Amino acid sequence: MTDLSATVGVVWKQESARIVAGLLRLVHDVGLAEELAQDAVVAALQQWPVTGIPDNPGAWLTTTAKRRAVDHIRRSRTRERLAPDLARAPEPTGDDVLRLMFTSCHPVLPTEARVALTLRVVAGLSPAEIARAFLVSEQVIGQRIAAAKRTLAEAGVAYQPSAQLSSVLEVVYLIFNEGYAATSGSDLIRADLCLEALRLGRMLAVLAPDQAEVHGLVALMEIQQSRSAARTGPAGEPIPLHEQNRGRWDQLLIRRGFAAMLRAREAGGPIGPYVLQAAIAVCHVAEDTDWVRISALYQTLERLLPTPVVRLNRAVAVAFAHGPQAGLDLLDELRADPQMADYHLLPGVRGDLLVRLGHPTQARHELQRAASLARNTAERDFLLRRAAALDVPEEPGRLLGPAVAEFLAPRSPATARAYGQTLHRIARLAGERTPLADLTPTRLTEIVALSWPDVSPRTWNRHVAAIRSFTAWSGDPSLAATLRPRPLPTADPGGPASGPGRGAAAMSDRPAAGGASGAPALRERVLWCLLRESAAKVGAVLALNVEDLDLDDRSARDKTIVWRSGTARLLPELIAGRTRGPLFLSERRPGPGRPPAAADLCPETGRRRLSYERAAYLCKRMTGHTLDRLRAV
Repeated sequence: MTDLSATVGVVWKQESARIVAGLLRLVHDVGLAEELAQDAVVAALQQWPVTGIPDNPGAWLTTTAKRRAVDHIRRSRTRERLAPDLARAPEPTGDDVLRLMFTSCHPVLPTEARVALTLRVVAGLSPAEIARAFLVSEQVIGQRIAAAKRTLAEAGVAYQPSAQLSSVLEVVYLIFNEGYAATSGSDLIRADLCLEALRLGRMLAVLAPDQAEVHGLVALMEIQQSRSAARTGPAGEPIPLHEQNRGRWDQLLIRRGFAAMLRAREAGGPIGPYVLQAAIAVCHVAEDTDWVRISALYQTLERLLPTPVVRLNRAVAVAFAHGPQAGLDLLDELRADPQMADYHLLPGVRGDLLVRLGHPTQARHELQRAASLARNTAERDFLLRRAAALDVPEEPGRLLGPAVAEFLAPRSPATARAYGQTLHRIARLAGERTPLADLTPTRLTEIVALSWPDVSPRTWNRHVAAIRSFTAWSGDPSLAATLRPRPLPTADPGGPASGPGRGAAAMSDRPAAGGASGAPALRERVLWCLLRESAAKVGAVLALNVEDLDLDDRSARDKTIVWRSGTARLLPELIAGRTRGPLFLSERRPGPGRPPAAADLCPETGRRRLSYERAAYLCKRMTGHTLDRLRAV
């Protein structure tokens, strides 16, 4: 039975994309197509032990899945419309698989959902396999896939091929990159993801042979993968490209990469970002790396793809081609980019260049800061070892990280938690080992601006209060002198507008206004939006607790209440970090004369659950409608 299961698993991995793609053409729903394909797999596990494995197991699964699709359609309400087509439903083709890839990579989906869905329905990986690769729980992956299918169905894009090939290429590239340099965990490389991305890329190259960018991406992945065996040492530590043993590079993959580059050139058309990156990878294969040419290629790539990561890579190439100071000048332009605030490679590369410029003290500080930002254990250990290897004396005076811990230690748990969110981020971005004496008002202001560029005045003031308290405690309040509190929005003295002319549907989708300027408060907007989107009963919605909610799955209470994007957008702000207790709270804490039941009291705020009567009053006052009427508007 184990051998049979393994055989079915291999067949599924080879044939799943073709089977699901063919079913998608019939049922026009990615989730349903995958369920029907899975039904065929279950049938195989039941029948093949008795009948034996068929000569063509892939065709057997395809036929069985199609029969189930036909049965499903015949039972559906659309039977009459679709029935004439069922008997002559064609076999799935390569175009179907290509359409499936376009569908699963549709831009309407968030990036994480696109990656998860593609690995599931195109690559045939199980949620457990995807979860292991990305170091998250199987439940999280399951929720992402379910949400992706639901979003595609709601958006009506199932089996409608998108014209954006770039979205498909981006997903394959992301999968490969996550395998090539894992963002977290203990291993630098996740070989399974690299190989899966290569498989998808090669498949795409067969399905879209006239697209130069497809071949460029394949060439890039083949050449990058060729160095896999040489990229880590015996303990899993990273080995920089120029220190790798080239004898361990896979020559077959290099030749495949060169062949893909030739196909990209034969396809013609303007040169895109993947072809350019592949050209850079080809330059690294040469015995003597031509850094001048690489820096020129990066300059061209930056014009096409002006991302901070491309600019950082260009700075590295310029440093090798024209000296470390030239690279450092380019890097320093990136320090004000909010996207690079948490990116460990920026201080890591700065540390390397500072070493080459003969500034070991600054270099060690940058390498330590890079280590504090790195989420991958192998990279973090590597950076710390490099910092420790620099022969410089220990920093004198109090260090920022320990000082923050010392400041928070005597505070109450609530204060330490609130202040800690602000101060730990400051310490992480500035460097835990930064001497307090080296922290300047300018650098502190820069870090604050990078960390919280678009927060509300209330949140901004909370961060400023924490920083001011810390700097006053440290004996240098002038550090925070340039950080000023922001004025809070003034409340409308006339109170909320009222009257039946206020449309409930329009209100529910407005941006948060906090009850000011006559707009409905956040709580009311969430309540109205949830009632309308879920069509649930008012009592059931008001009885919800925070712990009942599954925000990723957009559902609650065993999926009996399901909502859509409007509610999903508002809910996190209403919850505001609470983990349990009633979702909808009244304005005031209960008085001693009428204590609420324990289940109706929020353990974190001390406020009671919003009553039906109060909700009805607020609703009537703001919209002129009753709650039940609002549910149907």
